[in-house]
Amino acid sequence: MASPTEISVSQLARLIGTAACPLLVDVRIDEDFDDDPRLIPGAVRHRFSDINSLNSKNSAKIVIYCKKGHKISQGAAAILRADGFDAETLEGGQFAWRDADMPMVDALKIPKLNADAQSVWVTRQRPKIDRIASPWLIRRFIDPNAQFLFVAASQVQNVAEKFDATAFDTHGGFWSHEGENCTFDKLLSEFGLKSEALDRLARIVRGADTDKHDLAPECAGLLAASLGLSRIYRDDTAQLEAGMLLYDSFYRWARDAVDEGHDWPATA
Repeated sequence: MASPTEISVSQLARLIGTAACPLLVDVRIDEDFDDDPRLIPGAVRHRFSDINSLNSKNSAKIVIYCKKGHKISQGAAAILRADGFDAETLEGGQFAWRDADMPMVDALKIPKLNADAQSVWVTRQRPKIDRIASPWLIRRFIDPNAQFLFVAASQVQNVAEKFDATAFDTHGGFWSHEGENCTFDKLLSEFGLKSEALDRLARIVRGADTDKHDLAPECAGLLAASLGLSRIYRDDTAQLEAGMLLYDSFYRWARDAVDEGHDWPATA
């Protein structure tokens, strides 16, 4: 049973991928990380010996984890609590998460972070579907601090080179469409993210983004909502922030509500 300052694997799993997810901090020593360079989805790396410098960005809650959830994570979390933060440790640490066969992210594939500890991604301006869905996936499961740049299509590669950014959803690029799959699918595959909910959401994104609405009934609805958002917002970054809620909603439906219907008159 978890202590009052611990969170269990099952409790944390319910928060991963949602806006309510705490800031996850991997404080494993380098040797342990090198043995298994995978992160819990959405986690950031930080040295336990310098935990006071952690940039929490006003996170309401922080979850610290090391290899087994013992001295390193408990000591780091205690220091944060002494400084006034709401910090917990993961019961059993990264081993417990791994042994429960929970999704994990290949940290070696995350692009190099900038001086503000952000991965920087660049794509074409005026996003519709894949260029909102992919940033949502990155922020919720890969890098919660990720920064996204929207520029003229002709300048994506130039901006990527000049600003050390990673181009995505560009014709012929690595982080882009591949065969029948779209950029959202590519991110899931490369980072090793797999769950029933994400697979279901990926089908909807793929169908809406490639005009194959027969893949799922929800494809047409996502297209309509996405085009509506693009008409509401002139600023692409503002549209992305609004789109985060849209994809939060689709993800929670894909995870928790696919068997629920609605009719009239209302039934119990």
